Amino acid sequence: MLPIVDHLVYASPDLDAGIAFIEHLLGCEVAPGGRHEGWGTRNALVSLGPATYLEIIGPDPDSTTGEPPLLFGIDRLDRPRVVTWAAKGTDLAGAVGTARASGIDLGPVTPGSRTLPDGTVLEWQLTSPFADRFDGVVPFLIDWGDSPHPAAALPAACELIDLTLEHPDTRAGAALRAVGIPMDVAAAETATITAAIRTPTRTVALT
Repeated sequence: MLPIVDHLVYASPDLDAGIAFIEHLLGCEVAPGGRHEGWGTRNALVSLGPATYLEIIGPDPDSTTGEPPLLFGIDRLDRPRVVTWAAKGTDLAGAVGTARASGIDLGPVTPGSRTLPDGTVLEWQLTSPFADRFDGVVPFLIDWGDSPHPAAALPAACELIDLTLEHPDTRAGAALRAVGIPMDVAAAETATITAAIRTPTRTVALT
């Protein structure tokens, strides 16, 4: 089900440190992303395919919020890691209703945006990234609408070839199916998202 993966979220308490690690691991330079106004975050991106990418996200040093960013639990991170992922969606309101009928709360559908370094503004709709989704193992849903997909503008770099999901709660797999994603969640002591990524020289595992 990899075509359903829109992007992976690799969060770091220090954005520059997160970028440096990914560049070393993958052997490629990341592309500047932009600022998330109001969230206090900034990101950088790496292509994982024509319509899939890796988002490296961390605190925006130029943020004027005055508070640490709460998005994806960045304020509580002690190390960089894959904290969640986004799945492609269209009828997000319908998906939220279907999930709610199965006891899964994806939160409200809200708009989002970020400004690229060249001033271009990307806009999207997404289910709440703040919702409790089995520690991020269950994705949030995103619809780019008429905006270009960010991966389309990225230089070809790497390829996502597998995504492994683990969680101690056996209900996580049912939650995935409730949002229309027929993927398995393996039993484990801790919640972990592991991406197998093919780089220009080797295949690496990113957690």
